Parts: sequence; C-alpha cells; structure tokens
Amino acid sequence: MFTRTTTQILDSLRDEADDGLWQLFDDRYRPVIIAFARRQGLSEEDSADVAQTTLAQFTADFRAGRYDRTRGRLSSWIIGIARNRIADVGRARARRGVQRGESALIDISEEDAGAHWAEARQRIILDRAMQMLRSQTNLDERTIAAFDLCALRRVPPEAAAAQCGMTVAEVYVAKNRAIKKLREIVAQMTQEFDDE
Repeated sequence: MFTRTTTQILDSLRDEADDGLWQLFDDRYRPVIIAFARRQGLSEEDSADVAQTTLAQFTADFRAGRYDRTRGRLSSWIIGIARNRIADVGRARARRGVQRGESALIDISEEDAGAHWAEARQRIILDRAMQMLRSQTNLDERTIAAFDLCALRRVPPEAAAAQCGMTVAEVYVAKNRAIKKLREIVAQMTQEFDDE
C-alpha cells in the first residue's frame, strides 16, 4: 500500500502528468484528513467534503509552488488547510442556523490539532497495517485467526486454540508471529509517512 516515502512522492509530484502519484498522495492523506475532521465534530459527509477541499487546495498550492519545506512540515501545512476548511463548515452551519446540540464543532488549539492529527494518522496506519497483515503476508489463515482472537478480541488462549484447531502453545506462537509482523508493517508505514 505504502511504497514510497512522502518526500519521494512530493519530489515526483512536480510531474503534473503522473496521476498515479497524485492518487498515491490522495490515498495516503485523505483518510487521515477525514478522521481528523471527524475528531473535530464533523459528520462523515462533511468530513469527506473537508478532505476533498483540503486536497484540492493542497494540489493547487503545491502546483503553484507555495509549499516550502524549509518553513515547516507537510503535515502542519495540511492541518492548517484542513482547520480552515473545518472552520468554513462551522460558519456555514451558523448561517443555516444549525443548533449546537446536533454536532457541535470542537474549537481546538494548534497544539491539540497536531495531537489529533497524529492520533488520526496512527489509527489509519494501524488499520492499513492490519489489512496488509491479512492480505499481503505469508501468515496462514489459522495464524491470523489465532492472532485476531487472542490479541484483538481478547479471547482466552484455550478458547482460541479450540476455535482454530491448534494447541495453546501454537496459539501463543501464532499470536507472537503476527504481532511481530504487524509491528514491522506499522514501522515501515510510519517511516514512510514521517519522511516529509
């Protein structure tokens, strides 16, 4: 899923004709922006709209040469754009007279926004790492099932062993193999994200 660092993607995005790289950038950041917007109190639909307008503005600004790496991290710039789009949603709600009790937006500091972004990004990385663990590793189905039961669902090892047709010792080995592989995937994805 992640095969290039953010720096490599940004360097390649200078070629406007390469839509595949723009798609890779979109695939990496859209779910994080949506999760970030949801954390600020937006609906799923409004969060998707914020992600769309944030990425559109990023694209326009990037192509116009407005992003300068020496002035700050890419994530800080994207957070700034997203916060402005979230504020736009809040102003639109106020103009429409939406009652605060429905889905009040959270007014957060810049520091809290950074923490919320990091949480959203980590959740997306973990979700994608779990998908990769299930679909792109050489772990067999029983190993994944034992890991899922013990590590994620907190099923006792004895019950997991019975469900998977394994011994308790095999369940522990399977769980540890899957956790080790998951940590490797998460570390790789995090490094690729952080290299901006």
